Amino acid sequence: MELSDLRIFRAVVSEGGITRAAEKLHRVQSNVTTRVRQLEEDLGVALFIREGKKLHLSPAGQTLLGYTDRLLDLAEDAREAVQDAEPRGTLRLGSMESTAAVRLPAPLSRLHKRYPELTLELRTGNPQQLARAVLEGELDAALAAEPLADAPFEKVPVYNEELVLIAAADQPPIESAGDGAPGTLLAFENGCPHRKRLEDWFSGQEEMPERIIELGSYHAMIGCTVAGMGVALLPKSVLDGFAEKKRLSVHPLPPGQDHAQTVLFWRKGARSPKIDALIEVLRETATD
Repeated sequence: MELSDLRIFRAVVSEGGITRAAEKLHRVQSNVTTRVRQLEEDLGVALFIREGKKLHLSPAGQTLLGYTDRLLDLAEDAREAVQDAEPRGTLRLGSMESTAAVRLPAPLSRLHKRYPELTLELRTGNPQQLARAVLEGELDAALAAEPLADAPFEKVPVYNEELVLIAAADQPPIESAGDGAPGTLLAFENGCPHRKRLEDWFSGQEEMPERIIELGSYHAMIGCTVAGMGVALLPKSVLDGFAEKKRLSVHPLPPGQDHAQTVLFWRKGARSPKIDALIEVLRETATD
């Protein structure tokens, strides 16, 4: 059963016969007659009671007419929805934790107020997890730090994060990995780009940390740093909301290692009005 068959069937009913239906649909009568008979054969029932040239709906035809109206209306709704340029529905967004905690409250609040028919779902993870979720269709888009593979994604740069080392307040200046820095790294699990940058910083100076303590949030990481348990690398923006920054010492990284580009990315060919709306508010709030 095809939608075109249902449109012809409804036209025959509404116009009261084959001749007028053919005129309305700009088809020849024989084509309309053939399509109606094919529909009856497909369903295995007579849709009309025929009295000469007159057609009356059969009980089965009455039943199908109710479904026909609903199916054709639903098809039209679907057509309008996919062609609709207004952001609506659910936006499934992924983000690194630091970005979600520090950068997203303002743009997502603006997005909610500007597009009330748009519902947001947010998931946090590292770039590898987020990239996999975007490719598998679990997320519409995600925010993560470069590097990300170019081939499967489209991207727009959003934030250029300054990265710093943090340690306990009494930590002397850290200029190299072997310069009296604590031998314990406080970091997220493997896959976090900031952890890799910190590990590369050590290995680039032929140093190895004594151990790595994996933590699940920046709040825990900062708290453990304050307690003198180790050194961590994080976006400087994360510290802006930390009330007791005086309990920390902040140490710059060498030029070229002290910034990370955060991008919004989505699968190639999958850009939508929802993603356009998100880009709009991200760019607005990034410059506020």
